[in-house]
Amino acid sequence: MSSQARKSPVSLNSLRQKKRRGERFASLTAYDALFAELISTSGVDVLLVGDSLGMVLHGHDSTLPVTLDDMVYHMNCVRRGNQGALIMADLPFMSYASESQSLESAAALMRAGAHIVKLEGGAWLAESTRLLTERGIPVCAHMGLTPQSINRIGGYRVQGRDPSEAQSMINEALILQDSGASIILLECVPVDLGQEITERLEVSVIGIGAGPHTDGQIMVMHDMLGLTPSSIRVPKFVKNFLPESDDGIPGAFRAYAEAVRTGVFPGPEHCFT
Repeated sequence: MSSQARKSPVSLNSLRQKKRRGERFASLTAYDALFAELISTSGVDVLLVGDSLGMVLHGHDSTLPVTLDDMVYHMNCVRRGNQGALIMADLPFMSYASESQSLESAAALMRAGAHIVKLEGGAWLAESTRLLTERGIPVCAHMGLTPQSINRIGGYRVQGRDPSEAQSMINEALILQDSGASIILLECVPVDLGQEITERLEVSVIGIGAGPHTDGQIMVMHDMLGLTPSSIRVPKFVKNFLPESDDGIPGAFRAYAEAVRTGVFPGPEHCFT
């Protein structure tokens, strides 16, 4: 897709149709109006207003200090620049610890312009997922490596390599789908696990470090432009697309979207076994 207006806005239904047709789609984080416009007119279907902004914008060493007010502010910025992409927004750390808090936090992001909210966790999210979806708030469940739980899981490491852990993740993904989750996001899991979960689920699966077989791919915008903060080790699943561009940053966004659609990215060097 060139930098022209879309024929129609991206929706959860259009993503489901892509899955049925076997078409891959690209996602990127966005935190302000300018980049939201550049990304959404470059063939990227999903914008994530991620709590990763705590690290790449605010200078924190994790996502934990990010507040709901931070997320609402950046959500409003992205909404103003977006040109037809689906906008997903993270519920930040401890903003969905109870049912009432989940509803209030998700409602704040939806009022700011989100089309779907993302929560980190496994089967324990089932009730929150059901609660939100029953009230008209679509949910993406983020599984695998969940940065908000980094202190519990003991660092940034691949999840699901143990067979029992992998089977548990498959079971939990099915539970979350049955609870109403519209998208499952898998981070840092082995290729075969990413493929099996994608094939078992009817909803769209987005991967980051989850292999080439997921329905969609996502990266942090700064990472795919080679702008990872010096304090952060560049993950294996990251590729810098800027050197491939003949049109600066907009060209890098287009190159990333095309590489995802054609299956060129991620390659074996970006995957975990």
